[in-house]
Amino acid sequence: MSIEAMPPESGLRTDVPVLEVEDLSVTFVRRGEQPTRAVDEVSFSVAAGETIGLVGESGCGKSVTSLAVMGLLPRRGVQVGGSVRLGGTELLGASDRTLRRLRGSEMAMVFQDPLSSLNPTVPIGTQVTEVLAEHRGLGKKEATAEAAELLDRVGIPDPTRRLKEYPHQLSGGMRQRALIAMALACSPRLLIADEPTTALDVTIQAQILELLRELVVDTGTALVMITHDLGVVAGLCDRVHVMYAGKVIETADRHDLFARPRQPYTGGLLASVPRLDAGRGVPLTPIRGSARDAIPWAEGCAFAPRCDNAQDDCLTEVAGSTVPLEYDGPGRELRCRHPLTYPPSPTGATSSGSTASGAGR
Repeated sequence: MSIEAMPPESGLRTDVPVLEVEDLSVTFVRRGEQPTRAVDEVSFSVAAGETIGLVGESGCGKSVTSLAVMGLLPRRGVQVGGSVRLGGTELLGASDRTLRRLRGSEMAMVFQDPLSSLNPTVPIGTQVTEVLAEHRGLGKKEATAEAAELLDRVGIPDPTRRLKEYPHQLSGGMRQRALIAMALACSPRLLIADEPTTALDVTIQAQILELLRELVVDTGTALVMITHDLGVVAGLCDRVHVMYAGKVIETADRHDLFARPRQPYTGGLLASVPRLDAGRGVPLTPIRGSARDAIPWAEGCAFAPRCDNAQDDCLTEVAGSTVPLEYDGPGRELRCRHPLTYPPSPTGATSSGSTASGAGR
């Protein structure tokens, strides 16, 4: 997908947050081992009709954040702190009964791997209709008719026949559409999509993203898109939160982020994306090292070992956990001591063609 793709504006969009996440932290604890902080004081909000992106490499805490919001983390060996409010209702610490009532009806999630998310021993129709029966109280006949309409809505051909089939009988794209149909069954106010296009070919990816875009525009659903694919972000999201080692390190409007990334990590992610306008044979510019090379935030900036802009003052406690996201212009926040800089744009020129200096790439 082209990173210049433009999503339509939603007529149902409001500024009232549907989901408010404040200082969310998730720590995994094992006997005899050091605790692992997977999510570290993450804050964001999403309003009706808005799409936000949580972006970063695998292991940055994106999926754990979504599982904490949905209340799907195990009770044992996990410490969760902060606040997660859905329409003003606090979810952290809520009873299992409350969460079961909200999941499916008020909030829903599309998981990364549809084959493992669907029950392989139960027909698709049964899995969709049980959501309708549980949360909307529909009878078998009504639920079956509604399920067929849902499958048709998400683009599954011959939906009546597909209701009787098992997950292994559907293609990867159809299974993902079936998951989306289940998520949409009760018109939730919040939808979380965790890498919904990872295992799909580019044609099916485009169809799934178009389906999600139409959902946000037509129903005003608040959408949280979790992905490492910046093409998906450019074509779907309004605002973007870049995560690294459990923390949000840059927040910006999608246009600003792509035009002038400030965090060297964000700049590295963008530089590693293949471009259609690049010359033939031009190599990609990957970020050196891997996410495993991160240092604890308590010792400095976690990205410092991989950062070409890193200096001595990045490897101090002050540069790590004690430095919050700071104002970096209208609608932008940044956690970095030595961000990417840009030459002044000529009068009347756009910033999209600007070249970052100090990136070392």
